[in-house]
Amino acid sequence: MRRALCCTTRLAPSAYLHLHRRLPGPNASSHPQGRSARRVAHAARDTASRMAASGKDGSCYTFGPIRVPSTQVFIETALSFGLVNLKPVVPGHVLIVSRRVVPRFSDLTSEETADIWNLAKRVGAVIEPHFGATAGTYAIQDGAAAGQTVPHVHVHVLPRRSGDFPNSDDVYEKIEQSGELPGERNGEDRGGRKGGEDEYGNGGGDGTATGAAGKKLDLDAERVIRTAAEMAAEAVVLAGLFK
Repeated sequence: MRRALCCTTRLAPSAYLHLHRRLPGPNASSHPQGRSARRVAHAARDTASRMAASGKDGSCYTFGPIRVPSTQVFIETALSFGLVNLKPVVPGHVLIVSRRVVPRFSDLTSEETADIWNLAKRVGAVIEPHFGATAGTYAIQDGAAAGQTVPHVHVHVLPRRSGDFPNSDDVYEKIEQSGELPGERNGEDRGGRKGGEDEYGNGGGDGTATGAAGKKLDLDAERVIRTAAEMAAEAVVLAGLFK
């Protein structure tokens, strides 16, 4: 009996590679290039989500509608950060801000609430002696009716000294007057609005001036908008206190 002859043709390795390139699998997205593209897209989305949750966008931090350069932030935790004030009421007046952008104190989680107050306590304990103070004021304006101008939870931390105000409680009125508006921190033109006006032209009054950086904003309250360089310089000094 004759055995049937089986003829097998063998392809060179380069031929197999050629066929593989021309004949993708049933799911084209399983190709290494497709998987790589998906990984890049997922990474981009994850990065955007982390930035939104962290309150940081690239080299800037988010403070309500305001973009704060990282050079003006002097301390941070996983859930909060501290930034120097545009219009400090007293020397050393700083803000402790939640990373997550929420307008009301009740919007914070238990962890965020503990973190923002712990950071405020830590900052206050360090900057009080640095500025030669003997006491401190910690204040939250929770909502527009309470004087909040930036819809993002933040704590005002102010080193206090005896006699810094004729009436100690005057500090709360000054805090309200020191409210920040979009565009002021970065020296942008505020469209000729009077001091104290919001972006819709509400508020303000006599004795005010437009908020060019480094010039008095409200001539009655003697509020001054500091320059970016001044704020960055203070942030460097304050950051050094926590190293």
